[in-house]
Amino acid sequence: MTDRNLQLQKIIDQSPGIQFRELMRSSGLKNGVLSHYIGKLEKHGIIKVVRGPRQTRFYPPRITEDESKIIKALRRQTQRDLLLALVKQDGLEFNELVNEVGKSPSTVSLYLSQLVQDELIEIKLENTRKRYYIKSRMIIDRLIEDYRPGLLEKPTSGFEDIFNAF
Repeated sequence: MTDRNLQLQKIIDQSPGIQFRELMRSSGLKNGVLSHYIGKLEKHGIIKVVRGPRQTRFYPPRITEDESKIIKALRRQTQRDLLLALVKQDGLEFNELVNEVGKSPSTVSLYLSQLVQDELIEIKLENTRKRYYIKSRMIIDRLIEDYRPGLLEKPTSGFEDIFNAF
């Protein structure tokens, strides 16, 4: 395997769920060159490529589909803040989550809906009040522990949250 293949594989192993532009910046490779190497790595099963609307994410092959959903959420600031609030104290009500993440109710509602749709959070009715709970607690805890520096301390912008929401 070439040095570039190893370099890309190492970056993806350390930052699962990395997007193409981030990978381009981290590797210093130009668009076409990076595309060429990514194609080869995917073809040989050395990396997993998950293509979605307006974004492609790269993962080590050992990452499961459920883990990739969690990693994707942890790489987005508002979703990460919501998950971390529920890791800290599971079973919060909507207003408590709004206060925890410091975003508008409409923004919190949008991202909570996405987390529920991705089956990362579930809603339970308790005494006629909706409460939010993490569904895959053990997997989320493990992923946070495994990838804490790269995944959780990586600065993301609110603009990325807004852009990726549509």
